[in-house]
Amino acid sequence: MESKQEHTPCPTRLAGDRLRSVGLRPTRQRIALAGLLFAKGDRHLTAEELHEEAVSAGVPVSLATVYNTLHQFTDAGMLRVLAVESSKTYFDTNTSDHQHFFIEGDNEVMDIPTGGISIDGLPDVPEGMEVAHIDVIVRLRRKSS
Repeated sequence: MESKQEHTPCPTRLAGDRLRSVGLRPTRQRIALAGLLFAKGDRHLTAEELHEEAVSAGVPVSLATVYNTLHQFTDAGMLRVLAVESSKTYFDTNTSDHQHFFIEGDNEVMDIPTGGISIDGLPDVPEGMEVAHIDVIVRLRRKSS
């Protein structure tokens, strides 16, 4: 009896293909960072958090390289930037139009389920312009008991 093996795509190859598809050269560091970013599904993280993950995974990369790579990924449309606080920028692997909860004190960002917010009454945009994104961040805090 012949068994059929399912082929699981190699994460490194997937990351390289993803980079090439947006016009970025798949360097070793870009592949490693893309693998860490996208292997866990949709997520929100800071450059510092990704750098920590990279170091823990044995990826030799500086924090400056992580920042540069995240901005390259953002410019290529692979990530979305969320400026939640003036001191902290989160990078979102889900680039679709959606809104967020921010849990103060925990510094955690979560997606609001689709259909959770409707936005009415947007102003007319100036001639020659179009709305690129509407960012809504609903700030939450734990109730005091």
